[in-house]
Amino acid sequence: MKKRLAALLSLSFILVFAHIALAADVAITSVGQSPDGVMVKVLMKKLNIEPDYDALMKAGSFGAQKVLIAVVGGSSKGLGAAGIDKEQEQARAIALIEDAKSKNIHVLVMHVGGEGRRGELSDLFARAVTPLGERVIVVKSGNADNLFGTAKAQNAELIEVPNIQATVTPLKAALEEWGAIK
Repeated sequence: MKKRLAALLSLSFILVFAHIALAADVAITSVGQSPDGVMVKVLMKKLNIEPDYDALMKAGSFGAQKVLIAVVGGSSKGLGAAGIDKEQEQARAIALIEDAKSKNIHVLVMHVGGEGRRGELSDLFARAVTPLGERVIVVKSGNADNLFGTAKAQNAELIEVPNIQATVTPLKAALEEWGAIK
């Protein structure tokens, strides 16, 4: 009985530490609860990266991640399904990004929904989190009014691309620069 218990504990120990060692270097969250965060997760497969994705990720949730990707796109339906309102979502996102920055985790803000994912709700979230990002990647049609340019942090780089597929190249460059991929 003691040998079985010892073996079970050893196996549990190995599994726990194997999970920690295999934790993704990249975390993705939605800011506004649109499906755009899932689309970025799918794009990551082109880079052979399996990120940690949590649409409702909260401050204090980080492990060994090197990069947080905050994907902006407001969805009243998504907020309703998550059981939160826009003020709670905004506060969650800001607290998460501030937590990431306090842990020296790089913050990439993305808006991939284009013009169709803009509007009052998305703009609220964009104004809240874009100034907190080190780099901002947007589909150009979603930035016709330069909201992301005027909202970005002073030294943050703004990269506009023609479509969601074109985000892969600057995304890869950022992740390489920040040590999340080799």
